[in-house]
Amino acid sequence: MELIKQNTQTKIIKSLIVIFLGSIILAISAKIKIPFYPIPMTMQTFVVLFLGISFGYKIAFFTVGLYLIEGILGLPVFSNSPERGVGLVYFTGPTMGYLIGFLSACFLASLVKLKDNYFIIFIKLVLAVSTIYIFGILWLGTLIGWDKPIVQLGVTPFLLAELFKVGLLTVISKYVFKLRRFT
Repeated sequence: MELIKQNTQTKIIKSLIVIFLGSIILAISAKIKIPFYPIPMTMQTFVVLFLGISFGYKIAFFTVGLYLIEGILGLPVFSNSPERGVGLVYFTGPTMGYLIGFLSACFLASLVKLKDNYFIIFIKLVLAVSTIYIFGILWLGTLIGWDKPIVQLGVTPFLLAELFKVGLLTVISKYVFKLRRFT
């Protein structure tokens, strides 16, 4: 009985460490701008999907949740903070829908299975990342008005970068699964 209790405590501690470190990695991925066409890309969506695949939906969901809470509380973890604001003011700005979409994306990415072939993995990841953009354009349209070219503003500039990140993650996904054994 004592061994079971100790194993449970160890697993909880490992999970909390992964969640904390994952939120730091997610914050770092938001800050690094990689030159890309037509706009520089960050690796946030890559990390969100990576968390879902490598650690499963519970750890990924709590990691993204912690990241969002850190940003809402005023830590400069979001992509353009502190330059464009911090805390709740930044969170409720134009990117809120995308940030909320991170939660659905990490969950859907966790549905990728080791036995899936690369085509299925690619499709699952495209669907997962698409939810980020669905939530994003829904919020962006609500915020700036539906009379604006929402898709051209909030999706089109990011498509090539997302295709690159999803493709890269698809290729390495079978190796990433080994991290699930850690938690």
